[in-house]
Amino acid sequence: MVKAPLSCDAGPAERPRVLLADGHQAMLALTPEALAGECLVVGRVADGYELLAEAERLHPDVIVLDITMPRLDGIEAARQMRSSQRPADYARAALDAGGLGFVVKSRLASDLLPATRAALADRPFISPTVRLDEARPTSADLTEKPTPTYRKP
Repeated sequence: MVKAPLSCDAGPAERPRVLLADGHQAMLALTPEALAGECLVVGRVADGYELLAEAERLHPDVIVLDITMPRLDGIEAARQMRSSQRPADYARAALDAGGLGFVVKSRLASDLLPATRAALADRPFISPTVRLDEARPTSADLTEKPTPTYRKP
């Protein structure tokens, strides 16, 4: 099970959105029963490549994945998802480009008006589920930091 890197936007009153990934159809059929009442299953896939596509399309909060899926195993799929762009990276890029806000699609109903009001007041707004401290350093961040020095042994 992994926390989805693309989005974790469920609010406190919303059920977490779960994507299931398993190479065994019987498990894909049984797993939603174990999550009933607590989570909303938004998709089911049978291999790692389908997982990558559906995770990008659905932006689940949690992904339950089998590590022995066909075509691309769950461990490699998780690695690839972790290395993909995260909302914090997009938000940082938007701010660096002069934008005043960043709203994630799953929070459009709750965040768009506050973001618009903030922009009209010349204040930044970032959906509260996006943590800018999780953004990867930009090339500007890297050029501003001192170069480490090493001592010869």
